[in-house]
Amino acid sequence: MTDDVTIAPAVVADAGEILTVQRAAYLVEAQRYRDPFLPPLTETLDEVRAALAGPGVVLAARRGTRLVGSVRARLDGDTAHVGRLSVAPDQQGAGVGGRLLTAVEQACAGRVARFALFTGAQSADNLGLYARRGYRVVAHRADENGNRLAVLEKVSPARSGA
Repeated sequence: MTDDVTIAPAVVADAGEILTVQRAAYLVEAQRYRDPFLPPLTETLDEVRAALAGPGVVLAARRGTRLVGSVRARLDGDTAHVGRLSVAPDQQGAGVGGRLLTAVEQACAGRVARFALFTGAQSADNLGLYARRGYRVVAHRADENGNRLAVLEKVSPARSGA
């Protein structure tokens, strides 16, 4: 149930909690791909702080005072690159990830023509979430560690009639 979850812009003071949730969330992916060096797991606290202080969008989901998820978007021309969608393992499957995705799209609405993201090509739950939210696989590529990624895109609803 996500009724008691609030989503708001994250601040630099949230960096430690964001990194903790991110690492916990991506451990499952690391096990799936047998790769403990996935970028979300090797990102440093300073790198998270820089993302929070940068020009992009970073949102945090909270249940009460507990940070339970986050997502980022980097604007590049007419594209919002969505990344680091993370939900605490004990909160996964309750709609928090979908709400974060909707919130980051709304935060970028009117400024971009499309949204782009990637996930592991074998990450069925992630692919299912993105498909339900209107994302379509447009390509596959390998990451820097050789893991196969699915690249997905979605036309921005605000621009779909243009």
